[in-house]
Amino acid sequence: MRIRMFYHSLISDWNNGHAHFLRGIVTELLSRGYDVRVYEPKLGWSLQNLLSEGGEQALALFREAYPGLQSVQYDLSSFNEDAELEGADLVLVHEWNDPELVKRLGEHRARSRYRLLFHDTHHRAVTDRKAIARFDLSDYDGVLAYGNVIRDIYLGEGWAQNAWTWHEAADTRVFRPHSVHAVEGDLVWIGNWGDEERSAELREFLFEPVKQLRLKARLYGVRYPAEAIRSLSDAAIEYVGWLPNYRVPEVFAQFSVTVHIPRRHYAATLPGIPTIRVFEALACGIPLVSAPWEDIEGLFTPGKDFLVAHTGEQMTRHIRSLLRDAEWARELAAHGLRTVLARHTCAHRVDELLRIVKQLDGDRRSAARLAAAVRGEAA
Repeated sequence: MRIRMFYHSLISDWNNGHAHFLRGIVTELLSRGYDVRVYEPKLGWSLQNLLSEGGEQALALFREAYPGLQSVQYDLSSFNEDAELEGADLVLVHEWNDPELVKRLGEHRARSRYRLLFHDTHHRAVTDRKAIARFDLSDYDGVLAYGNVIRDIYLGEGWAQNAWTWHEAADTRVFRPHSVHAVEGDLVWIGNWGDEERSAELREFLFEPVKQLRLKARLYGVRYPAEAIRSLSDAAIEYVGWLPNYRVPEVFAQFSVTVHIPRRHYAATLPGIPTIRVFEALACGIPLVSAPWEDIEGLFTPGKDFLVAHTGEQMTRHIRSLLRDAEWARELAAHGLRTVLARHTCAHRVDELLRIVKQLDGDRRSAARLAAAVRGEAA
């Protein structure tokens, strides 16, 4: 099978969480012998910031971490769909793409026979519906949505005729428990600022608990304004900045606990979507305490895979208890790891994707037989 994928960036994970899942999916597809090619816009926003932050060394480190992954950088003004998609069987187009590209690929699909799927891993279907409504998906076979609530919006709004839930997952080739060589501290959090989408939550569920418990804590992430950095300093949290995502497992191994603090949209209007950070933390075998989000799709077992804190005070108590009870912390982490390995790896998601493609192929054959019967021909 020849698979072509259009995403914001495979190379750069600078404030680009989509790259985490993409890398795992592409690696899994390649391991199964598929012909995979990933396209990303030339010098896209995330890549520009990565180069500004880490220079060419950042690209060299990516190639070292993922020697089998590469992408084709294109200029939309000169992109040739006929040449690049010749012989394609399946094309995936991510939501973080130029609407013109989305439209052009749909028009190309209308005169081709490959399967074309739109992939949404963001909250704009809820928070900025006009932005999503401008995508022309009329010639797409359907939408892969990373939660039921997003899937249902595409169907309810009539933006797509078909939609499936395709959750993110952990790339367990990279995200796995590491041996502890040296303990660096009590708590680590890895996440970006988030455009005021969780500033109050960070203060309640991270800054204050660390300050009250006097923990040795470290934070990795980008786009933190000066005010937030002052709050980190006030809580005695070491702020490091950008961390390549493939280095997350070794960092987790150096700390006793981590937390998950979803952006406000995921807690309030997008129940059932944990974001990829939960999958990755559990895959690394670190005890996790989460700020509130509702797992209405039953992906995990809260209380066994991770703990949930509904208030800052409860977060403080949970963290204190895990730091004091090492056996309980190990049991919690082990349960979360088993859940990920059983249901939430990129291999599981590739299986799901292939089942969707098989369903579409079956629908196409059924439609052909029906058309032949209507014409009075032999099916």
